[in-house]
Amino acid sequence: MFVSAANAQAVGGGGAVGGLSGLLPIILIFGIMYFLMIRPQQKKMKEHKAMVAALRRGDQVVTQGGIIGKVAKVNDDSGEVEVEIADGVKIRVLRHTISAVMNKTEPSE
Repeated sequence: MFVSAANAQAVGGGGAVGGLSGLLPIILIFGIMYFLMIRPQQKKMKEHKAMVAALRRGDQVVTQGGIIGKVAKVNDDSGEVEVEIADGVKIRVLRHTISAVMNKTEPSE
């Protein structure tokens, strides 16, 4: 009984190679997930941050709630933007809730 257990352990030589080959698929899966999911999301976040930072008066924007309006005032201190959605109707929204800029205004010289 003890001899067969000792022989079974001796036959399995090369355990280090087996462990490394078992780790390789996990590394490949992580690499594929990084390039297909994580990296594009980081790029999208970076572009959104740049878009929000470039907001100025007169830009036509869409909020995450689907409200379309024109930027009336940008408050850099509090991170708020005042958006005019109709004549005389202005709402305050947070900068990061702006999802898209539809029309950019021309720079005033």
